[in-house]
Amino acid sequence: MNPSPELLKAAVRDVRCGPGVRIVEPANVYECELGENVFVGPFVEIQKGVRIGARTKVQSHAFVCELVTLGADCFVGHGVMFVNDLFQTGGPARGRRELWRSTTVGDRVSIGSNATLLPVHICDDVVIGAGAVVTHDITQPGIYAGNPARLLRPLPGPQDPA
Repeated sequence: MNPSPELLKAAVRDVRCGPGVRIVEPANVYECELGENVFVGPFVEIQKGVRIGARTKVQSHAFVCELVTLGADCFVGHGVMFVNDLFQTGGPARGRRELWRSTTVGDRVSIGSNATLLPVHICDDVVIGAGAVVTHDITQPGIYAGNPARLLRPLPGPQDPA
C-alpha cells in the first residue's frame, strides 16, 4: 500500500480559444475548443475534444464530457451533466471508447440547472428545464422538461413569426 496519494491538479491546458474567452478558476478544461467570448464558470470540467460555440456560457459545477459539441449562444446552467457512456454492457465502458456516444447541441439552446443530457442531438432554439433528463433527440424548437424530458410547448424557429 502506498501511503502517499498521487495528487492530480485541475488545470486549464491545451485549449484552443477564440478572443474574449473567460474561465473562472478552479476549472479543469483541457484539449478542447472554445469559441469567441465563451464564459466558463468555476468548478467546471470540459474534457478533450469538446467544441463550444461563440458566446456560450457554462455555469459552475457543470461537466462536459468528451464527444460533446455545443453551438453558439447557448446557456448551460449550474450542475448540468453530459453523459457519453450508456452502460450498454451493464456497467461502465471501462476504456472501450467505441461504446461511447456523442451529443450535439444546436445554437441558442438554454439548459437549466441540474439537467442531465444523455447522448442526444438537440436542434436550435430549445429550452431545457432545470432538472430535466434528456434521453432522446430533440428535433423541434420548444420548451422541454421532466424525466424523461418532453415537449411542454413549441417555440417559433428563427424563420417563424413570433
